[in-house]
Amino acid sequence: MMKLQNFFKFFLFTFFITFSYTSFSKENINDNVKKLTLELRCMTCQNQSVYDSDSDFAKDIKKIVKEKFKEGLNEKEIKDFLTERYGEYILFKPYFSSKNLLLWLFPFVLLVISMLVFIRNLKKN
Repeated sequence: MMKLQNFFKFFLFTFFITFSYTSFSKENINDNVKKLTLELRCMTCQNQSVYDSDSDFAKDIKKIVKEKFKEGLNEKEIKDFLTERYGEYILFKPYFSSKNLLLWLFPFVLLVISMLVFIRNLKKN
């Protein structure tokens, strides 16, 4: 009788751990999908994230992202996959690369030029 009770306790414990792990991993994947799709631009909507969009394109991207997370890919690998497939426009925050160096540096260059013009005008007056 005691062995049966121990077996039952072990069975319940194992079931609980398995169920908790399964539900936790599903929640974790869903959280990762939400986080990543908020960073992706819907190609059919005007500057709306994939997560917020209800278009067919956005639904397809959500499925792809979820599948890729289930395959074990991380966020960067999924972004690389989507960028290769759809171009860098799909990312709200583009990569820092030589192709878009001006995009990243232009605000700072503009600030420095503005400060220099401001200082020059102050010295004149």
